[in-house]
Amino acid sequence: MSIDHAASRRSPAWPVDEPWHLAMPEGTLYDALARAANDRPSHPATVFYGASLSYAELRERVDALAGFLQGACGIKRGDRVMIALQNSPQYVIAYYAVMRADAVIVPVNPMNKTAEMAYLAADSGAEVAIIGSELSDVFAPLVGDAIAYAIVAQYRDEVPVATPYTLPSCVTEAPSEMPSSPGWHFWSSAIAQDLRPGAMAAGPDDLMILPYTSGTTGKPKACMHSHRSALFTAALQARWYGINGGDVMTGFMPLFHVAGMQGSMNAAIVAGATLLLMARWDKDLLPDLFETYGVTFWNAAPTMIVDVLASARFRDRCFAKLKVLTGGGAAMPTAVAERLKGRFGLDFVEGYGMTETMSPTHLNPMAAPKRQCLGIAVQETDARIVDPESLIELDDNVVGEIVVHGPQVLQGYWNRAQANAESFIELSGKRFLRTGDLGYRDADGYFFAVDRLKRMINVSGFKVWPAEVEAAMYQNRAIRECCIVSAPDDYRGETVKALVVLDEAMRATTSADDIIGWARGVMASYKAPRAVIFVDHLPRTASNKINWRLLQDAEWGRTA
Repeated sequence: MSIDHAASRRSPAWPVDEPWHLAMPEGTLYDALARAANDRPSHPATVFYGASLSYAELRERVDALAGFLQGACGIKRGDRVMIALQNSPQYVIAYYAVMRADAVIVPVNPMNKTAEMAYLAADSGAEVAIIGSELSDVFAPLVGDAIAYAIVAQYRDEVPVATPYTLPSCVTEAPSEMPSSPGWHFWSSAIAQDLRPGAMAAGPDDLMILPYTSGTTGKPKACMHSHRSALFTAALQARWYGINGGDVMTGFMPLFHVAGMQGSMNAAIVAGATLLLMARWDKDLLPDLFETYGVTFWNAAPTMIVDVLASARFRDRCFAKLKVLTGGGAAMPTAVAERLKGRFGLDFVEGYGMTETMSPTHLNPMAAPKRQCLGIAVQETDARIVDPESLIELDDNVVGEIVVHGPQVLQGYWNRAQANAESFIELSGKRFLRTGDLGYRDADGYFFAVDRLKRMINVSGFKVWPAEVEAAMYQNRAIRECCIVSAPDDYRGETVKALVVLDEAMRATTSADDIIGWARGVMASYKAPRAVIFVDHLPRTASNKINWRLLQDAEWGRTA
């Protein structure tokens, strides 16, 4: 009789009504879409600036585009297809069409420029790209060279003529004239041909998607995920959050990023829910959308929530039906968390995951979330804290590197033998991924982040973790947002610097010295910022997190 070591290590806080082994839906994510289309064909699958697409319509367009990929572009099982689209019905259609065509999805950031797209195409071996019309100029040098075909979609095609909503420029702008050279196809024409794909041959263990890491060192790397791992985290989240066909879920986090892809798009498909899409983040539009469509589930970065609550258009009634508010990747300001709980009865349920794990390895229990906490290890997932150098497992409340084993962990990095050798270790006869994140586990089995291994600040030999300082700084009600970076110091080598966005009501009465003095009273002196700079806003990444890397590089770049 085999022993399930992961189950034996589950958190004491594990929900009593939650099974440890996840009952997976049959087949693939496409099979989940097909079931929803068969069971509730007229139910809205997507909503986009006033237009809805039913599950039956969604599946019809998915199949038609899959047929075009196979019949007109020659796509075969295992071929790679890039998707460079904003959040839109076209994104959902393209994603599932590539899957239906037995091909491998290569989701890329539509903000990338030509050289970046060329690298991703060459690295993945993709020969077809499905793109938004705003990217025609970006891809023009690549078609016929780096890639063979480009299928160009216009987002405006899925928006009502008389939409009541303010549209982003990527939807309203007249598209660049599409090149007349061979290899270019209009999305609308491709769908209209209504070509039928062959029988789907890919199974749960086949490669399904190659999402790219952010490339913190060197070029971005593609993570190899099977149909099984992608379906696992989508089904897991649908169950964990109690999502069903009556829910209306946001699709505001970028869908090329695993947090939005799995926690919004694919979880919605698995549950047969409605996905409310926004092509570009617009905090002032959110209240109207929430109120009109009765949003019940909001997957958001903390910065998005801060934005919305600060919007002049926000009103309490737009949260009337909101049941679940979830996200992660950054600390939630204490004042905001208290406002959400006290005014709306909402907990911000944080989670933790990576591109390498197709999103969550940890989630907070819905009934017992802890603030500024990654949560507990989810179903079938073994998470441990080890010493980064010796790799010996550490006790509770001792900081070390988080390592994870589970069905959601990547098969490996695409064509990166060295990265594979460095990223995986064996413990208790199992293969664990080294996350590169530092944290600790408390006695209840909850995990807390300290920081990235490579983000550490060395102050006269003392280790300072910026994420830990940021979490402490957010206890100050005058701070709306902050980012901690290292700054050069002739005496200490490095010192701690805080870039702070003040709450609007506190700007006139708060000084940098006030913040510095307060910080020295709540944390060790070597951790407290020695410099505080007030800024109007902080730069964001594509997934709406504060871009600490950009700020850190700028701090040292100016010195150089």
